[in-house]
Amino acid sequence: MTEMTDQWVRFSRIGDADLVHLSGEIDLANAGEIGRAIVSRIRESGKVLIDLTTVSFLDSAGVRLLDALVGDLFAAGKRTRLVVGERGAARMILQLCAFRQDVLATDLDRAAAELSS
Repeated sequence: MTEMTDQWVRFSRIGDADLVHLSGEIDLANAGEIGRAIVSRIRESGKVLIDLTTVSFLDSAGVRLLDALVGDLFAAGKRTRLVVGERGAARMILQLCAFRQDVLATDLDRAAAELSS
């Protein structure tokens, strides 16, 4: 991962799931790089949480990135949740786009517990 990607993506673990923290603006200028960084890190994971609570802007390229990631992860049998919080840019945009509600969560700890059950 490059220093440039580090400003938008951080990786950690929560329980037995990989946790991807996204922050700042996710748009056409960085969505491809962010997607490559995520895919390279979560290949072996069975459960993935993507925390979008500190994303301040999400354009159509960011929505396409999330849609492709969720689709690919589900196709590979990996349980996934997008944590969008109670309010915020990512939550608003994903709701406006009629994004899959079954993968959206408002609370990180609750989403992690759901994946572990």
